[in-house]
Amino acid sequence: MAEIVKVKDREKVVKVDEKNVRGKGHKSEKKLGSKKEEKKTMWEKFMTFCHGVVNEFKKVRWTSRKDMIKYSIATIVFIVFCSVFFYGIDTIFAFIQSLFS
Repeated sequence: MAEIVKVKDREKVVKVDEKNVRGKGHKSEKKLGSKKEEKKTMWEKFMTFCHGVVNEFKKVRWTSRKDMIKYSIATIVFIVFCSVFFYGIDTIFAFIQSLFS
């Protein structure tokens, strides 16, 4: 097992086994794949997954309608600005190229 190091009085270093620190029956000592969990049918696993998805969706902070409209307008303005900017740069370079050819 891994060892946890405790420092006492800043002079002594004592190495202690994990079981002694946490005691018996700690969460980390439980086996991950229990027999009950292994015997679940495919349908039960799917339902557990769906239940987890629903719980996670409840935790999501959804944006308000007002914020969504504001962000959408900002995105459209940014796209239009970039389009005009690159069109202008392309036009300037095409004009300069036509002067030298």
